[in-house]
Amino acid sequence: MLTLKIIREQTDFVIERLRIKNFDASELALQIIAVDNERKVLQTALDANLSQQNMRAKQIGILMQQGKRDEAEAAKQQTAQLKEQSKTLEQQLSDTEKQRDNLLVLLPNLPSEQVPAGRTPDDNVIIREGGKKPVLPQALPHWELAAKYNLIDFELGVKLTGAGFPVYKDKGAKLQRALITYFLDCNTAAGYTEVQPPLMVNETSGFGTGNLPDKEGQMYHVGIDNFYLIPTAEVPVTNIYRDVILNASELPVKLTAYTPCFRREAGSYGKDVRGLNRLHQFDKVEIVQLQLPQNSYATLDEMVRHVENIVQSLELPYRIIKLCGGDMSFTSAMTFDFEVFSAAQERWLEVSSVSNFESFQANRLKLRYRDETKKTQLAHTLNGSSLALPRIVAALLENNQTPEGIRIPKALQAYTGFEMIEEQER
Repeated sequence: MLTLKIIREQTDFVIERLRIKNFDASELALQIIAVDNERKVLQTALDANLSQQNMRAKQIGILMQQGKRDEAEAAKQQTAQLKEQSKTLEQQLSDTEKQRDNLLVLLPNLPSEQVPAGRTPDDNVIIREGGKKPVLPQALPHWELAAKYNLIDFELGVKLTGAGFPVYKDKGAKLQRALITYFLDCNTAAGYTEVQPPLMVNETSGFGTGNLPDKEGQMYHVGIDNFYLIPTAEVPVTNIYRDVILNASELPVKLTAYTPCFRREAGSYGKDVRGLNRLHQFDKVEIVQLQLPQNSYATLDEMVRHVENIVQSLELPYRIIKLCGGDMSFTSAMTFDFEVFSAAQERWLEVSSVSNFESFQANRLKLRYRDETKKTQLAHTLNGSSLALPRIVAALLENNQTPEGIRIPKALQAYTGFEMIEEQER
């Protein structure tokens, strides 16, 4: 969340920047300041009250030593009244702090000054494109290829769980495993440390990365234990450093993790969600970095290049897009999306988002570092999909189909153990 300091000292700037995200913060920012002013008044009153209590306590001791019991008893009664007043003030202060904090979490992160204005995905900016779109006159979509080559059973997933929970079979399952291992190997070779986090998190972890309360409706909730199934590995991995103070020399921290991801995707329907295009459970490999503020945008560029190298190695046509303010997430300060071209569907499919959150998540996480003066500062957090599997698989199947079968990109062949997926006799 945004710090009170920037909201107080740069109110007009905050309001102006959030307009880039098409968010009107004018009333909310002033309300936060007003409630915090009320909190300050209550804190001052409470401090004065506690000071009087301490003074009365000393007086009582002196009066008792002097044998002035009546005056001491009167002072005790005054102290009791002050304690009652303190209880009232403490409760009012707590309520006001909660009110302020509940308002604070409603403000999105400020977009970077590099973020273009715009309201919809049509206003996003294509940074660059790579690879060649295949020419396939009679290309089958991946859901038909999955059935033809016995790779994915969507109907069985419906039987076992429901729509959006596919069952991968035979070489389809091996392709999934190969991609996961390949992505992790690419990431660890680039200096990321692999971790294997839990697949459920508590409310505090969801709050720390900004998924709660903003995306509560999109997360699966385990009601009895009040846990949430993770929508991305970003949530548990970033929370490893919640309430941690690092030394500046320990940054950057570079982590990678493979996890299944769970998203309700409420309201999704239509042709664009068919097959692997939009699932409730899917596999993804994530990269996360914690960085010094002055280095975070260079790190963002580095992470974009890293993901681009992986996509290039898969021989897929791709493009990199800088998101406009209106298409950015609640928590992001700047985001680049990667899309690969689907030959059969003849459209672009998003396979990765790489984002810099600046200090927005760190403020919620209380993730700090000590600078050269030993003063604690908020770190910057970044993350990216490296990569999300479903649409990568869809594009690999569609773009590499041949009369003989589906060709496996050279970079994956050592991981799959086969070069082609061929039709099997049933």
